[in-house]
Amino acid sequence: MMSAEITNCGRVGWHSDRQGYRYTELDPLTGQSWPAMPICLQTLAVSAALKAGYQAFTPDVCLINRYSIDSKMGLHQDRDERDFTQPIVSVSLGLSANFVFAGSQRNGPRQHILLEHGDVLVWGGQLRKNYHGISKVLPGDDPLTGQHRINLTFRQAL
Repeated sequence: MMSAEITNCGRVGWHSDRQGYRYTELDPLTGQSWPAMPICLQTLAVSAALKAGYQAFTPDVCLINRYSIDSKMGLHQDRDERDFTQPIVSVSLGLSANFVFAGSQRNGPRQHILLEHGDVLVWGGQLRKNYHGISKVLPGDDPLTGQHRINLTFRQAL
């Protein structure tokens, strides 16, 4: 289950419709290319990946999820990218959220991580296709995002 609003920037964007989930080169609402990824965001993602030991990460998509209080995103795997040796870089802004990190099986052991404003989480290697999700966005009123959490997820999709 997902209760977040989503948009994207970069070469492609994440889209879901009756045909399923996939990356698209055009925003289906506007018919235009997705906005370019700002250099400062790309630099942040590359720097975080480098600090985590990923030397050649070049994100070409940034998924931008906006969560309201009590929003969630069910456990899922990120399996639509071409190169699974590349990490996922996640940046949390605004309200805190309970992040759930599971194993390669959805019903396996779970680790719960409180993500707060400014937290950056990088995972890859054998963990790259692990199930993960947001179990709950915690109540609050952030000075920048109000009653919302913004998550920037950087990936190398193509």
